[in-house]
Amino acid sequence: MKIRAKIFLVVLPLIILPLCISQAASYSAAVRGIDRAAREFLDFKIAELQTYAENQWSLLVENGYAGRSDMVEAARIAVETYARGIILNDTEIIFAVDGAGDLVMKTRDLEILPEETGDLLAILENEDTGLLQARIGGKERIFRAFWFTPFGWNIILSEERDSFYRDADVITFLTIITAACASAAAVLLLAFFSRFLTSPLARIVKVMNRMISSGDLSERVEVEYRDETGELAHTFNRMTRELERAWAEIKRYAFQAVLAGKKEQRIRGIFQKYVPRNVIEEFFSSPDPNMLRGKNATLAILFSDIRGFTSISEDYANSPEHLVESLNRYFSGQVDIIMNRNGIVDKYIGDAIMAFWGAPVQQSDDAQQAVCAALEMIDALDGFNETQRRFGLKEFHIGVGINYGLATVGNIGSERKMDYTVIGDNVNLASRMEGLTKTYHAELLITQSLYEKLRELLSANGDDGNLKALNFRLLDTVAVKGKTQGVRIYAVKRNLAPNEKQAWDIHNQAMDYYYRRQFREAAEQFRDAAALLPGDFNARGLFNRCKTYLTSPPPVEWNGVEVMQSK
Repeated sequence: MKIRAKIFLVVLPLIILPLCISQAASYSAAVRGIDRAAREFLDFKIAELQTYAENQWSLLVENGYAGRSDMVEAARIAVETYARGIILNDTEIIFAVDGAGDLVMKTRDLEILPEETGDLLAILENEDTGLLQARIGGKERIFRAFWFTPFGWNIILSEERDSFYRDADVITFLTIITAACASAAAVLLLAFFSRFLTSPLARIVKVMNRMISSGDLSERVEVEYRDETGELAHTFNRMTRELERAWAEIKRYAFQAVLAGKKEQRIRGIFQKYVPRNVIEEFFSSPDPNMLRGKNATLAILFSDIRGFTSISEDYANSPEHLVESLNRYFSGQVDIIMNRNGIVDKYIGDAIMAFWGAPVQQSDDAQQAVCAALEMIDALDGFNETQRRFGLKEFHIGVGINYGLATVGNIGSERKMDYTVIGDNVNLASRMEGLTKTYHAELLITQSLYEKLRELLSANGDDGNLKALNFRLLDTVAVKGKTQGVRIYAVKRNLAPNEKQAWDIHNQAMDYYYRRQFREAAEQFRDAAALLPGDFNARGLFNRCKTYLTSPPPVEWNGVEVMQSK
């Protein structure tokens, strides 16, 4: 709010409020005077009329005519005639009503409406001796009344309210006009003086706006008065001088900051091609040289490989540019999926991709994100291969293996070349899972540790649609090359067809029989699963394995582990 407006808000009430109070007091005094005059006028007349009526009745009583109806009627007529004689104007009416409210006497035409009769009788019954007011004959009237017992009349002397208060209305109108004129004069004077008082401030504001729009801090304001506004102008000029010096320093630092920012962007752009973006962001937000030191973390580790890439490469021997183009398009789509699922692409190993979740920042859903990314990578091949077919190029098919467990993550290498990566047995196991996809004719294999983590997440987040859509099929327990301890491996899919869902359930039940050495029951279940999924490698293979064990049972120490002799 501007200062001029504030002056108006403060000063105007100080002028107008006393004026309104004085005018209201004048109006109130005038109304009270009119009320007093009206009451005295009506009291005088009603007293005269009451005296006359009593005299008429006294004459009847003294002469012994009080019992004669004709003489009583003559007295009533005399009272009515007297009432007509004391009326001074056309708005005044004297009338009488009996106890039931019926009109029995009137000095001129008058009709009391039915809805008015009750209100009038209620007022009369209160026996108020003051000035009374009621609606009579459709108009508001001021009246005085008295009860005359000999006639059984309520005799009422009334006058239209507007006749009494016409002068008060004139006073009200004049009061409003006076207040309006005084207020207008006060507004004009205030406008003049407030403009005079605030014009130096307005000039300072104009100079400030010009300085802001132009960036020129060399402007100064004129010191016009030796008062507070003059002191303000002088202080403003001192401030602008200091700002001008500070602005020069700011521009120098800003130029240096822009150069540093561009340098940082160039560094980011270069290194994001080699180092995961999450690592770069965390390093720049907290550039601690020890931040990326090796540490143990629970990770979801993914390996993906193109099936038969050697033979595919041979077909491109005469057009290597097409091979590079296909690989770049393939990697672009696969990497986007991994990064959109918050994963870090560790490296490319020929045609293989290595990625992990859980470092440098660990999330509660790393395991779920890794499996969802793998399924989306497999689904994305449909669109990729459609493009390959359109250009007459070889289709790609992949196998994906994922493990979940403890691994070492950090910068590994030498001072001249370092790599932010993960190492450890669980990394090797993830790589073996990818290799086993060929053995088990599966697109995606996960380890038991990852399966158990997903079941844990499903138990904690039962309403998660992505988790509920996952289906698991236990394929085997294997000891990868170089290991003696077995690990259960699972195939994972989403949105199974009804017959496939039924086959997977039967297969999982058969695995229970299998590990309990109930090979006959297991063989029957695997046979049923194979019937639902004709050509299914795993159901048929396990059926044949159970038939072999029925004729040549495994040793007593057998625990269901299949030892792999190759990677």
